[in-house]
Amino acid sequence: MREAPDLVPGALNFRDTGGLVAEGGRTRPGVLFRSGNLAGVTAEGREAIRALRIRTVVDLRDDTEVAYEPTDLRSLDVVVDRVPLFAGSVASFFRADVTLDALYRTIVDDSGDALVRVARRVIADGPVLVHCSVGKDRTGVSVALVLAAAGVAEDDVIADYARTEAALPAERNAMVLAYLRRTHPEARNLETLATRSPAPVMRGLLDHVRQRYGGAAGYLRHHGVSEEELHALRRILVIED
Repeated sequence: MREAPDLVPGALNFRDTGGLVAEGGRTRPGVLFRSGNLAGVTAEGREAIRALRIRTVVDLRDDTEVAYEPTDLRSLDVVVDRVPLFAGSVASFFRADVTLDALYRTIVDDSGDALVRVARRVIADGPVLVHCSVGKDRTGVSVALVLAAAGVAEDDVIADYARTEAALPAERNAMVLAYLRRTHPEARNLETLATRSPAPVMRGLLDHVRQRYGGAAGYLRHHGVSEEELHALRRILVIED
């Protein structure tokens, strides 16, 4: 699988989720994409998005983030669906100095309707690009749930999430961390929150979802997704051997 800048020049942490091992097959390329913000996408990058035939962009950011790093996709034939995934602002999590484990459980336990909306976009309006500011946490959780619900092997769901850490530019990380350390000097979890995607954290989240909801498919069922929709999700995302 190719990542930015090869796939979409100017995009942060952009990739196709195709090629992952699933029950009886692999995930279909060209159906579900994930990334960080698209504010830096070049004219060549917009043409690349057009060539990928992406129909829907699901933007998980809050209003402040969108205003700070606006995305202009007006030249493309795409629907942008704003689905803010945090109950509070991103800054509030840094102020509270939460751990990644706690952040992800908060997203899952408090954002069922939003996560269902993401899944239904994949089912009905693909190809779909799901993104937030960095493509790590909100994107990581929502894409992991969709993939797991479609029957993707847990190790591959986790590996796809963990790839983000290597995809974030070192220069970007250094600037972000310098700012956060100035504004939140007492916080202990800044580096992990801003730059890390540790495999054990995603494994722990999937364990939590399994224990509380019976798994990712059970989570979506719990929040109103039908069996017909779950079958459609698998049919769309998985090529059977």
